[in-house]
Amino acid sequence: MKPNFRKMKILGIVLIIAGIAMFLMTGFSFTTEETVIDAGPLKLSADKEQSVAWPPYAGGIAVIAGFVLLAVGRKK
Repeated sequence: MKPNFRKMKILGIVLIIAGIAMFLMTGFSFTTEETVIDAGPLKLSADKEQSVAWPPYAGGIAVIAGFVLLAVGRKK
């Protein structure tokens, strides 16, 4: 099966952009609403903050993988 070089280039560019973004932002947080008490007409809820973080080297791996895909995509 012949590899599709155009798709490899696009994926490489996406990985490079995502890797740079991962260097700039080491994570993000969001708030969810959690129901604490639900007793008939009485509802009590609380906001809970969730966070997602990744190690800094993950961005570097994504950038390197993107450059590898770009290099492989250039060979014809």
